[in-house]
Amino acid sequence: MLLNLIPGRRRPSLTALTLVLEAFAPSRPRYLAAMPINLKFQTFAGNPLRSSNSDSTSSPSSALDSLKSFLSGGDAESSAVARVLPFRKGRAWVRSTDSTSDSAPKWSIGWVSPAKVSGIPAESFIYLGSDPEEEAGPVSWAVDVSNAENLHLGLPGDGFGFVDLRTLMVATNWADSDAMGALAIAGHAGALLEWHRTSRFCGHCGSPTASIDSGRRKQCANESCKKKIYPRVDPVVIMLVIDKENDRALLSDQSRLAPRLWTCLAGFIEPGESLEEAVRRETLEETGIEVGEVVYHSSQPWPVGPGSMPCQLMMGFFAYAKTFDIHVDKSELQDAQWYKREDVKKALTYNEYERTYKTTANKVNQICKGLERGQVSAIDLNIGGGDLAPMFVPGPYAIAHHLISSWVHEDTHSSNGLESKQLSSLSNL
Repeated sequence: MLLNLIPGRRRPSLTALTLVLEAFAPSRPRYLAAMPINLKFQTFAGNPLRSSNSDSTSSPSSALDSLKSFLSGGDAESSAVARVLPFRKGRAWVRSTDSTSDSAPKWSIGWVSPAKVSGIPAESFIYLGSDPEEEAGPVSWAVDVSNAENLHLGLPGDGFGFVDLRTLMVATNWADSDAMGALAIAGHAGALLEWHRTSRFCGHCGSPTASIDSGRRKQCANESCKKKIYPRVDPVVIMLVIDKENDRALLSDQSRLAPRLWTCLAGFIEPGESLEEAVRRETLEETGIEVGEVVYHSSQPWPVGPGSMPCQLMMGFFAYAKTFDIHVDKSELQDAQWYKREDVKKALTYNEYERTYKTTANKVNQICKGLERGQVSAIDLNIGGGDLAPMFVPGPYAIAHHLISSWVHEDTHSSNGLESKQLSSLSNL
């Protein structure tokens, strides 16, 4: 099963993300120099907020006491010491500023004062932490306002709006460290809120659960049970299977998600299974290829999977094939093929990542102006006919892109004196 784009065993229907991905194949191919996208962190990683228990003034418990005081008093000045990120039906409250002549619109988190959400119980808030680089900076919180009544966060068209994480993911400039940090914060908050929504009852006795530790844990309300529940993390392996001898990589056809999309294999880890075993098992089950050596590359939080799995951790590997005859399990994949390095390099070249980012950033800007209410559409992305690239791969927001790009440019790195296995380090993102 392919999980790096929309992870999960249940097959998703066509979504806005598929249309965004389709835009990565422009109507006329441009033979630009294909180079790796260099990131300090994978998308959704590198969260600048860090929890701290060493300072009693900023610990989760003391921060919650302060928040309760702000909520009960409706202090309009509380934003100096506390700020809140509202979510509605899985969408984050963000602000978008108009583009300039040489840049796309830029979105940022729409932090609000606790006074704006004072009607919501303090137990519904999730502690996100504070920025260690901001001395005496505000403590950050997230809250789901989907069922809140008489809530006035802003007026339509004033530059604010609720936007889903997948659209924000594509609308984020990966060269902007502040924007990537904002996306990581939103992804962390969204994953925790979704976990709270889906863990309302104890899995042991069936009793309701209550939020504890400032929303970072839950506990069964049954006095005879009182089991603690921790945020769920679903581990997934994602692998680029490589034929060393023939300089090829195995890619799977995911045209169910977007036409001509080819990407890495992936699958959930089974209980009692090592990462390497999961890589070998999933590859064999889905394609009939036997894998020998497995080399770690990097990992990526993925909070944009199906709602039942809000916090997946994608662990990326290079997997070196021992056999080469493909036998596709049609219940899992549409197709799988070996591709030469040069063919994959062309697929990376065709992708106009910046164009897609700017188009989606404009879409977010329209949502925040009250002009659009939905996600990205095909019309917005101006997908036209003409000579289309025969294949394309996921964009730089997906770990699959970096696995593929690292392998494609392996010769370049080796010529600079780097050994092949050094491509597995995070510094090569």
